Amino acid sequence: MAKKFWIQKAIKHPGALRKQLGAKDGIPASKLRKAAKAKGKLGKRARMAITLKKLARARHRRTTRE
Repeated sequence: MAKKFWIQKAIKHPGALRKQLGAKDGIPASKLRKAAKAKGKLGKRARMAITLKKLARARHRRTTRE
């Protein structure tokens, strides 16, 4: 069984990825994909952002069907 609230525990510094990439409002998908290939914290944060984006899309699709 998946642990509850794992996303809240995974996000320690909200906005850190945006600040690290130097984006003003939102992060372009191209920058996000490029950052996901990086090592260290930047890569981890970018991969997590991609995962959360996929989860949000899946959740949205599930709620609009019903």
